[in-house]
Amino acid sequence: MSAAVDPSSDADADVDVDVAVVGGGAAGLAAAVALGRSLRSVVVVDAGEPRNAPAAHAFDVLGREGIGPLDLLAAGREEARGYGVRFLADRVVTADREVAGFRLGLLGGSGVRARRLLLATGLVDELPEVPGLRRWWGTGVLHCPFCHGYEVRGQHVGVLGSRPGSLHQVLLFRALTDRVTFFRQDLDVPPETAAQFRALGVEVVEGAVRGLTGEPGALRVDVGGAGVEVEALVVAPWFRARGEVFAQLGGELATNAVGEFVPVQPGGATSLPGVWAAGNVADPGAMVAAATGAGVLAGVALHGDLVQEDVGALVA
Repeated sequence: MSAAVDPSSDADADVDVDVAVVGGGAAGLAAAVALGRSLRSVVVVDAGEPRNAPAAHAFDVLGREGIGPLDLLAAGREEARGYGVRFLADRVVTADREVAGFRLGLLGGSGVRARRLLLATGLVDELPEVPGLRRWWGTGVLHCPFCHGYEVRGQHVGVLGSRPGSLHQVLLFRALTDRVTFFRQDLDVPPETAAQFRALGVEVVEGAVRGLTGEPGALRVDVGGAGVEVEALVVAPWFRARGEVFAQLGGELATNAVGEFVPVQPGGATSLPGVWAAGNVADPGAMVAAATGAGVLAGVALHGDLVQEDVGALVA
């Protein structure tokens, strides 16, 4: 069983640090460790709502394959604390730019002043409006073939036609099993894609999906009053960035075919001076390992930026 996310805080009063990390997922913790190892003062503000909490395991994590997502975060917090990183179990509600950096107002009433900000707030998966999907999200209802596809290899997998990306999901999951059913709903299927489905033996079911019942391994998809049995159901969420802090500071989110995100340069710098972003808030498709790597790179870049500022102040 995965460990619960540690809700404890290391401080209750206002804090003043080099870098405030907003969000304590893989990207935020990796950045905090990199900054702590560079002797930077760091505080992580985390509301304890990791995106992958519904999943029992995290995969494609080198050396920690299959670890529980909350166990991974608990280990990361302890590593960061070992380098002097502090944690606040709270939520940022206001963000303002000051002469020396930024001030974050927290829901609990305290505040954080920081020279730099790293936004690692992640995203929210907005699922299609089908009753029953949310209940099994992360277990029997999936979206990523690389995160969970191996675990349903050889099984009867359904794919819900909700967004154009659903068509690509059919092909990716068909590589893992020869039993794929596509619930088209009103999604347009180009002729060349329909030909691919026929060649691969993908069954296409017409009609609106009205609900999902059963349990993982024995799900029942209600299509126009008739039930179709599958063992897992794949959906294509809309990835909505948790970009409130970025927007408060004057930033504008970008969108692509799968969702919205904070646009960044290599290393995580945003269009706002002093503000970096890493993980799913900046890259909706990043899995745990990719978010971790992005966090490390952002931490390195933040430290380098602070070094340049410190040296510049000495020679000014």
